[in-house]
Amino acid sequence: MRMKHVLGYLLGFCIFIVGIPALMWWVAGMPDLADLPVGRLYLAAPIAIAGLALSIWSIVYMKRVGKGNPFDAMGHEVAPRTRHLMTEGPYKMSRNPMLSGTYIYYIGVLIALWSGWALLVFAVVVSLMILQVRSEEKRLEADFGQEYLDYKKRTGRFIWII
Repeated sequence: MRMKHVLGYLLGFCIFIVGIPALMWWVAGMPDLADLPVGRLYLAAPIAIAGLALSIWSIVYMKRVGKGNPFDAMGHEVAPRTRHLMTEGPYKMSRNPMLSGTYIYYIGVLIALWSGWALLVFAVVVSLMILQVRSEEKRLEADFGQEYLDYKKRTGRFIWII
């Protein structure tokens, strides 16, 4: 794997898995994690872990089967582009299972923090990422044509129905 691609995956990890939850924690007033209610943590942890698992499964599947990744940063290749349209595995449930998993992870973080400010960060991130997804969808449509259009008809953007 080329250094550029490793850096792309590392950048994604730093921003989406560490950076955004850290921002959510910061705007929530930097609560001491040991002081968070245990019941909320018991609910939040499995949700966050499930989200991370879905994202990781999607990344590994895309790399192994698709021989790349669909992620562009507003038209600029950050990681190697996929050479095959993914419609099986996690991509059978969602056209964007990596991002869906990340959203689920953030929902776990939100439950743990229980903060309106963290919710606002989540809403802004979701809004920005929807713009990113629309950009990626145009590229996928150009790359895969009717095959992608058919896939769009039968598979939701984030979950089966949405």
